[in-house]
Amino acid sequence: MSNRTTKQQPPERKSKQDQHLITPFQTLRDLPTQLDQAQCVLHKHEILICGGRNEQTCYSYDTLKNEYKFICDYPSHVKLHGHCVMRLIDNNNKDRNQITLLSFGSMSYGKNKHTLVMKYVSVWSNILNKSNEPNNYNQWVPFTDNHNHSIIIGRDDDDYAGACALIGGKNNNLLFITYYLDNISVFDLNSFQFIKYDKLPIIDLIWYHCFISTSKNEQGQEMMKTNKQNYQMLLFCKKTGLSIEYDEDNNNFQFHQLHVCDDIEQLNRYAYVCINDTILFFGGLNNGIGSKLLHKYLIREDKLVILENTLPCPLYGCVAILNEEDNHIYTSLEEKITKGHHYQLT
Repeated sequence: MSNRTTKQQPPERKSKQDQHLITPFQTLRDLPTQLDQAQCVLHKHEILICGGRNEQTCYSYDTLKNEYKFICDYPSHVKLHGHCVMRLIDNNNKDRNQITLLSFGSMSYGKNKHTLVMKYVSVWSNILNKSNEPNNYNQWVPFTDNHNHSIIIGRDDDDYAGACALIGGKNNNLLFITYYLDNISVFDLNSFQFIKYDKLPIIDLIWYHCFISTSKNEQGQEMMKTNKQNYQMLLFCKKTGLSIEYDEDNNNFQFHQLHVCDDIEQLNRYAYVCINDTILFFGGLNNGIGSKLLHKYLIREDKLVILENTLPCPLYGCVAILNEEDNHIYTSLEEKITKGHHYQLT
């Protein structure tokens, strides 16, 4: 199974004159299978594609080789429906070749919850083949506490279908979860317990929304002046725009309303990525109809505007990832992945 690899010749180079006539998006190798609501994590020059709605298989996409390779399947009992996958931050891990992924979620109404972790080592390397020691690398296993007891994140009635989550806090041990209808909670990854539940001051329900950290930008610089003890986030979904501050010392939230323009207030399920002090939104879904529009939100100015460029086809139920090494944004388009050139933002 681990030798499943798909290849494609690199795309032909275009002349400078031709480049002015083509879309800023370049179509890459077809995905091995159709994916909806896929979750992706960047690891060096790999994009780890961790399942999707009714799809258990995980792949690594090598951005340099333009190839895919099979990683593993989710356990057969796990049902994926708008799940969350993210990289756990281990300040004591000195091995840059290994990362740990966390996957959690549920079906509608909180049914069939799962919480799993994966120790990932690149499937493109020979590290695993050289090791004679048994290991649990590159497979999903139960998330356990310090006593090896399995932990399932979420209460019985917490509906994590379409939830979004972030890892932050002073020690990167806090899991912030925003989920249907209007909920936000904080789970301590060190104590394996929830330490905060709260309600968002919104009218629209949230799911398949935008949820990002703005405490620091990709270069580690402060983007928005705030108390050093506060962790700052932004949330967008249809008509809702919120600035969220979490005071870790006092364990409380503060919420502030943000501007949302008419063009995006009917949309959710868009892909999004944060570049410096700007959020880019790709597509979205409006009453069952996919959008080709691109929007950007200027964080410092609290301004959300539509861009002139459009997507090559309607896009929703997907993910966008910024690869700083090649200055490209990668987004999934159901059966394809497209690579969009880095935007010059003004």
